[in-house]
Amino acid sequence: MRIVQSFGISLMLALSACAGSVGGLPAVSTANADQYRLGPGDELRVIIPGLTEIENGTAFVVNDRGELTLPLMGGIPVKGSTIPELEQRVAALLVEKRLMVSPAVSIQPVKLRPIYILGEVRSPGEYPYRPGMTVVTAVSVAGGYTFRANKNTVAIIRQVDGQASTAKASENTPIQPGDTIKVVEKWF
Repeated sequence: MRIVQSFGISLMLALSACAGSVGGLPAVSTANADQYRLGPGDELRVIIPGLTEIENGTAFVVNDRGELTLPLMGGIPVKGSTIPELEQRVAALLVEKRLMVSPAVSIQPVKLRPIYILGEVRSPGEYPYRPGMTVVTAVSVAGGYTFRANKNTVAIIRQVDGQASTAKASENTPIQPGDTIKVVEKWF
């Protein structure tokens, strides 16, 4: 009888430890969800009326060092910046280099970093990011949950200030480009 009780307690502890791998995580912060931060791989259309080199909206890709290389200006560090911050930085650089007096800079995202979906989904892998995506829309892009999926146990791994941060998420949690979504297996 004691062996059965010991086994039962051990099993409950093991299962609670597995469930707690995501359950003990903090919730995903949505404080600055609308403030997308640029990073390597983002493709941006830059429009500067009056500057013939990029007047018609040429697309540029942020390189692995987190820089956007523009004609006449060279490499501009953009990693971690928002698009409005980058527009201001490019305008200031144009004035500083005496290329323009009062530039109007417009930057629009063309293609943002992909998202990654792992775990208990039908087709795990890399998928293009679409604005307004949530966990449930990302899972649907990956073919939906498998029968083993714990729909209430999802983790998001996100780069924050160059460090990977893991947090638990609900189906309605907004995701950002570059996020990794991990759907965990249910035990019962």
